Amino acid sequence: MASEKILNQKKEEVTKLATKMKEAKLILLTDYRGINVTDDTSLRRDLRGTGANYTIIKNNITRRALAECGIEGLEEKLEGPTAVIISNEDYLEPSKVIYKFSKDNEYYTIKGGVVDGKVMSADEIITLAKLPSRETLLSMLAGALLGNISKIAVALDQVRLQKEEVGEKAEAPVKEEATAEETTKEPAEEKAEVVEEKAVEAEASEVAEEKPAEAEAEAVEEKPAEATEEA
Repeated sequence: MASEKILNQKKEEVTKLATKMKEAKLILLTDYRGINVTDDTSLRRDLRGTGANYTIIKNNITRRALAECGIEGLEEKLEGPTAVIISNEDYLEPSKVIYKFSKDNEYYTIKGGVVDGKVMSADEIITLAKLPSRETLLSMLAGALLGNISKIAVALDQVRLQKEEVGEKAEAPVKEEATAEETTKEPAEEKAEVVEEKAVEAEASEVAEEKPAEAEAEAVEEKPAEATEEA
């Protein structure tokens, strides 16, 4: 029978692990068989870079900690060697690290886990790990926003050009009307000048006609006078 000291120690381990799990955004259970010391050290370092902790814990302790957190559905996954990965900061990047490592190491597998309080299968976690990283998503979003801004700028420029074209077309008839008025005025002025010239010519003709008549009248008057004197 286990001593009270050992029981208390196990209870303490369960409570400590349960506290971490309650605050975690990600809990991953993996089978670490087939991993050597060098690979294990590299994996732990990569996980620390994402803010995650990698711990080898007895299945009984993990099972009791999950139960204390009210997490159900992973009991059957706690068979054989199990490593527990916990992250309080992010769930995507640690999942990516584990997934990449499992692809490079044939016997290292994902058993299942919990993401933001939801129990997920190994396939669901792998699907999650295949998603673009946060930085990639932000870059894609920035690219999309810049693309939309460029499209808006082009559209606004097109609207401006269309307004300018409409303005030019609206001014064009005014210019044409002005030209038409000028054209109409010129023939009128020319006609007035022609009429004046004809009037002057008419007056000249009348004057020319009047002078021969006056000359004849004077001649007639002179002849009778001369005849009287001779008589």
